[in-house]
Amino acid sequence: QAIQAINGHTNMSAEEFTNMIFQKIDVNNDGELTLEEFINGVERDEDLMELITKSFDLSNVLKVIQSG
Repeated sequence: QAIQAINGHTNMSAEEFTNMIFQKIDVNNDGELTLEEFINGVERDEDLMELITKSFDLSNVLKVIQSG
């Protein structure tokens, strides 16, 4: 939920958001993400790369805190 809020993805539940991520990068559909699947999936998907980058950029967190 925190990652969603930081990145403005509040139009879906945390479960829906997680399912969307898994659908994109769980290539063997086993319901688990290996480190290799995660890295490859994020590198292949421009939107996910941006999402991950924003999530680890603390300036976005500060903006959210400041705006209430």
